[in-house]
Amino acid sequence: MDLTPDFPGGDGNAHTETTISRIPKILPHERVFPIQIGTELFKLSGASLSSDAPSYFSQYFLCQLKAAENNGEDPGAAIRTLYIDRDPETFRDIALHLQGYHVEPRDGTHFVRLFADAQFYHLPRLISQLYDESIFISIGHRELRGLVHQPHDVFPGLEREGLIRPPSILPPSVPRRSADTFAELLHLLKGYPVHVRNDAHRAELLRDCRYFNFKGLEQRLIPHHASFNQARNKNEIVIRLEDILKSGINIPIEVPESPVNWVNYARPFVDKQAAELVLEIGGETTRLHFNSGSGPRAEFFGDVRTRAARPVDGDGRGEQPAALAREHALSDDFVSIIIEPETAIVLDGEPYVYDEGGVPNGTTSRSRSIDTFSRPAAVPPYNEWTVSRGQWRLRLHRTTNGKSQFECVLVAVKLEAVSSERGRNAARGFLNS
Repeated sequence: MDLTPDFPGGDGNAHTETTISRIPKILPHERVFPIQIGTELFKLSGASLSSDAPSYFSQYFLCQLKAAENNGEDPGAAIRTLYIDRDPETFRDIALHLQGYHVEPRDGTHFVRLFADAQFYHLPRLISQLYDESIFISIGHRELRGLVHQPHDVFPGLEREGLIRPPSILPPSVPRRSADTFAELLHLLKGYPVHVRNDAHRAELLRDCRYFNFKGLEQRLIPHHASFNQARNKNEIVIRLEDILKSGINIPIEVPESPVNWVNYARPFVDKQAAELVLEIGGETTRLHFNSGSGPRAEFFGDVRTRAARPVDGDGRGEQPAALAREHALSDDFVSIIIEPETAIVLDGEPYVYDEGGVPNGTTSRSRSIDTFSRPAAVPPYNEWTVSRGQWRLRLHRTTNGKSQFECVLVAVKLEAVSSERGRNAARGFLNS
């Protein structure tokens, strides 16, 4: 099959006199070279073979021409057919590429074959072109055309999403994932918004983010709230304990000798600047103890007890000394807490004003203070609270004694708690029929 184009005329996408003049003269442009792929014979000009070189073809025929020249032979008679046992159907598209036409993969299988043969024939321009083509991914038995390989020009940050990768890693087939969910993730990665319908939908998106290792997108989708706190004149971010990553922790030391520093957080891959962290802990995994001589303390249970040591553990990010992030008391069994007058509290289903001294503090008709508990005067009005949901700021105090240089104290922002089994029962809901 002779696919040699008519260079002076022909299609605008093929070689023209102008493009031929820019092709390096690795092989004589006017000479025709025979290549047999499988059972089919192709004849390509030296201009076509030189357009994507050095390659297997250019090196093979160049060696023949140099050998004929050294032996004083006629180059035309010295050229022998190159035989290669590969797929002729795929080579038809490669021949079109060599002739100057743009060849675009039709589907994932076509992409794999084109790229495999481009590597086999050592065609650098075709390999580069395919590298910039869209990725074909089969998800849930549906083939989706993915994102282009141009992270800096088109989709900044996709390299860390795991999508920008050498196409020698063949496009994956993932039959057991949802094609609809993956299409939504691609939509998000391209910068378009996706409406998160409910918690179950968000969990589905996050589950597949983690499966495909879309780290930046996962950080964008995790439940969080970023805002500017006018009262504190600071940016702050509310985020759940289970979503905290150590690499996002930042402890700014504005004044080296300052006795107090607040823990900040920036979502990795997403946030350019850290904001003051408000940590949310739920699931009735926190118990507050008020009968301690050293002030109220928090005790954690289950996985939260393990995770609670992480927010200011590890190297973190920022300018703090490495020892600061490693030395603290948050991993103790009981953690110091501070409940301020500004702390919003719902206790046993009712608004509650906390006063550490046992005196009503700004109570209203809808507020319940500690003096309303009918208990003997010798017994504290409460000993323990079980916190169903709580939000906390993390404050580091410099200490002069103890096993660490710094102690991490939880400052309560908002609490929903019960003080007894009766309070917990009152908060129960009935199953839907």
